[in-house]
Amino acid sequence: MESNKVDNFNSLIEEIRNNRKTKQEELKNAILEINEEAVFVKGHDDAIAGYDTKGRVIYFYEHIIATLMHRDNMTEEEAMEFFDFNIECAYVGENTPIYMYE
Repeated sequence: MESNKVDNFNSLIEEIRNNRKTKQEELKNAILEINEEAVFVKGHDDAIAGYDTKGRVIYFYEHIIATLMHRDNMTEEEAMEFFDFNIECAYVGENTPIYMYE
């Protein structure tokens, strides 16, 4: 019976992940419909918060930092430094993404 609960839990987690991926793809497509030249930060689609009136992508800063820490095994200080120098400061024109701090 315990095995059944674990299997059910794992199935639920997988369904949530799939739904989240689908919603992220729908959001990216909506942004591209508004601004076909929108710039996305590679590897951080899960940190997309939305977009502004010009179709520039808005990202959650904290989520990017958490991803860098967990996925890339960085300390918080390393992740913040990496973000500052390699992501936030990368100006790529008028479609440069926006980073939201909560």
